[in-house]
Amino acid sequence: MRIDFTLNNSAERAARYLTWMPSPLRMRLLDTLPAPSGVTVTLSESRQANGGSIRYSLTENGRFASTLKVVLPTNGTSVTVYVRGNYGKPSQTDGDVSIVVKEGNKVLGTLPVMVRIRKNANVLTAGERDRFVAAMAQLNNRGTGRFADFRLMHVAGRADDQAHGGPGFLPWHRAYLLDLERELQAIDPSVALPYWRFDRPSPNVFTPEFMGLADALGTVAFGPSNPLQFWATDGVQGVARRLIGPNPATTASSFVSKEAATLALGSVYRNFRVMQGDPHGNAHVQYFGGSISSIPTAAKDPLFFLLHCNVDRLWAKWQAKNNRFDGAVAAAYDSGPTPTSLLAGHNLGDSLWPWNGIVTSPRPSTAPGGPMALSPCVAAPGVSPLVMHMLDYKGLVSSGAKLGFDYDDI
Repeated sequence: MRIDFTLNNSAERAARYLTWMPSPLRMRLLDTLPAPSGVTVTLSESRQANGGSIRYSLTENGRFASTLKVVLPTNGTSVTVYVRGNYGKPSQTDGDVSIVVKEGNKVLGTLPVMVRIRKNANVLTAGERDRFVAAMAQLNNRGTGRFADFRLMHVAGRADDQAHGGPGFLPWHRAYLLDLERELQAIDPSVALPYWRFDRPSPNVFTPEFMGLADALGTVAFGPSNPLQFWATDGVQGVARRLIGPNPATTASSFVSKEAATLALGSVYRNFRVMQGDPHGNAHVQYFGGSISSIPTAAKDPLFFLLHCNVDRLWAKWQAKNNRFDGAVAAAYDSGPTPTSLLAGHNLGDSLWPWNGIVTSPRPSTAPGGPMALSPCVAAPGVSPLVMHMLDYKGLVSSGAKLGFDYDDI
């Protein structure tokens, strides 16, 4: 007998990625004859050294455990259970943990998977770091690649109005990061966006092998094996980043609020979103001058995406602390009649530019990048996300809303 697996509603290898949230795992026996009784099998895991870890449950909201007994029909009918990453034990490499199905001591099937989680950039292994910078460099392709669309999404004018200044700041940037991350995963599916904890020293981030070393003149030096040395935007090679404050490799700026202070801004979204100024805005301007210190040019610097991944993580952490995933709960999103909330793209039911393709006022006159990139692991948020689709990223309100990412400490 053999086992046929379907994970995340797909038999494709590209769907074999897990987060902390449950994913459907469908199994059926092969090479069997019809019989009145089934075969009792046990699901467990096989981990490589320092590999990820997984847990199982019969139901999506049930108790998850390291092993699970299941009866598989001998007529080939499928049985669905649920599998998720074991919190605190993410993967380091693709396929470093496997689903194992046994009948007694006999292995009927295995399926290598990855617990793919967004991690603190300062603690990445060399392999995780190198895969990320290689995928970013390939997306950029010396200024001629798909990254140019992401550069054009984050510029001045009406595009700025879509992304900043109102309650849609956090949802818009969550969609922006998700789209970029999915494009990176199309290059290397083992990659997840890392985050820069800008309220702590990050000695392993600001190195020639990773985000480069910036000097007072604005020169960012990359190591000879780092493909980001060929980074180019707007027809110009290199990254313009000038050290003007404390070196974030060794010292956290006193002007950037600590995580605890950010999470203490209150349990109502209207109060929490002032973090757009501090720590978000201050993280942009207190360490460096150059591209990253100005909205129209910030996305020219690859460090921008690590900075914003931490901003999104802080929102996710605030959501978890206050249970603010449901847009129907007033405190989960700013629905008040402020002038900025009346702008297109900032109301809960508004579609998000540029993924909606709308190019008429008050939207920008262009929509670079096209529809939202699809994921082989989850269906949400679709090709044209709404503001409300960005809130329930873990699928806690509706399992179908899960966006397919998680953070290492949430």
